[in-house]
Amino acid sequence: MKIDFANLTYQYRLYKDEIDEAILKVLNHGKYIMGPEVGELEEKLCEFTNSKNAITCSSGTDALLLAMMALGIKPGDEVITTPFTFIATAETIALLGAKPVFVDIEEKSYNIDSTKIEEKITPKTKAIVSVSLYGQPSDLDEINEVVKRYNLFHIIDGAQSFGATYKGKAEAHYCDIYTTSFFPAKPLGCYGDGGAVLTNSDELAKKTKMLRVHGQNKRYHHKYIGLGARLDTMQAAVLLVKLKHYKKDLALRQEVAKKYSEQLKNVKNIILPFVKNNRTSAWAQYSIRVPNRDELQQKLKESNIPTAVHYPMPLHMQECFQYLGYKKGDFPVAEKVSEEIMSLPMNPYLRGEEIHYIVDKVC
Repeated sequence: MKIDFANLTYQYRLYKDEIDEAILKVLNHGKYIMGPEVGELEEKLCEFTNSKNAITCSSGTDALLLAMMALGIKPGDEVITTPFTFIATAETIALLGAKPVFVDIEEKSYNIDSTKIEEKITPKTKAIVSVSLYGQPSDLDEINEVVKRYNLFHIIDGAQSFGATYKGKAEAHYCDIYTTSFFPAKPLGCYGDGGAVLTNSDELAKKTKMLRVHGQNKRYHHKYIGLGARLDTMQAAVLLVKLKHYKKDLALRQEVAKKYSEQLKNVKNIILPFVKNNRTSAWAQYSIRVPNRDELQQKLKESNIPTAVHYPMPLHMQECFQYLGYKKGDFPVAEKVSEEIMSLPMNPYLRGEEIHYIVDKVC
């Protein structure tokens, strides 16, 4: 048996007629930049999340950058975040000349440990970026208590979590700005790069829209230093089709995760994913922890089962962040998890027999 990690080709075949028609429509009207599908997608994203504003953009990284620029993050500011995430979370902070300040993670959820945030706050702290790792929201109420107490901004990096909920609502309702990614392998992915910024603040939405188009408030008049960060119309067309089926795909992801957990729960030396009671995960990944990761990955590879490691090195140990002065041992939970974590194939279309085959080989 040969397993596909994300099964993007199967998904295309499933929705082929709709996707082909949507792409052909764009080719026929020729409005490749900011065409009508972009605005339509933004409306549908608002409907899906019950948010006031959605601004699509060119990638999840640019979504983070736009969010920080809209909030006025500048050189000398400090922004608190997690060291256990994709580099874009902290990279965008550094690109603006601000200082990433890391806080260790919880060992169960792998998200930022909300009990350790307050001790890292200084007069220079401007914002907190929580990351909904693997699709699960952080402890948003606890984070927002700190945010309110110290008059900070809260950005949620939801690159992996679009469609997840916290206390029954979309994450965009628990922060100043929520960002997400439409990278092809994400739960809701396009056929290239793409992302979005969601906010209930009309003021922040207005500024973000300008920043997305070089800070322009009318043609060739620039209020801000901005970016060329638009989502192209073709990607919007693909996402419109996929978004129609997304609730069903999310439900299927839940079923896949449930089957994995049921079949792996009694296996020794494996730590399974843990989702807290008052939230749901979008299950961007199904990640287990094992003491013999390299050996297990090789064995699975020999059985045509692809795996991935998200992420093998915490950000505070990356060469590009050496200037921050962190060292090995500063964030022991993140370091421990990074040595043991590995992701099994996860997509809505994994069949029962495929899951059983994967579990059998893991065992």
